[in-house]
Amino acid sequence: MPIQQSEVLYTAVATAENGRDGRVATDDGKLDVVVNPPKEMGGNGAGTNPEQLFAAGYSACFQGALGVVARQEGADITGSTVTAKVGIGKNADGFGIIVEISAEIPSVDAATARSLVEKAHQVCPYSKATRGDITVTLA
Repeated sequence: MPIQQSEVLYTAVATAENGRDGRVATDDGKLDVVVNPPKEMGGNGAGTNPEQLFAAGYSACFQGALGVVARQEGADITGSTVTAKVGIGKNADGFGIIVEISAEIPSVDAATARSLVEKAHQVCPYSKATRGDITVTLA
């Protein structure tokens, strides 16, 4: 269910110059990076790219959701990591993205880890925002 403007707790603001071959910066100056297309897409690959930025945000958000679920379940996720792989490719509308999320949770058995990851996918704001629009695989 979407939130209302009155329910917003924080708003991130970033501005891009020259799209995929330029610069992206946040209004508070905490993020200021050069963006360039990766070599695989004909760019020079010198800077970061939107897919890397999305992967970084998604993995951090998912790790947070995993923590929420783990606390609710009474599970220990000490030492866990979440990796997001974001792919971009051509589709019928031009380009689309695909995501693979994997988590390493060394303090629990495989079945518990899988359950926690599936539950985190249901509560993660990035997962909710992309649900139905892109393919997200839980590895």
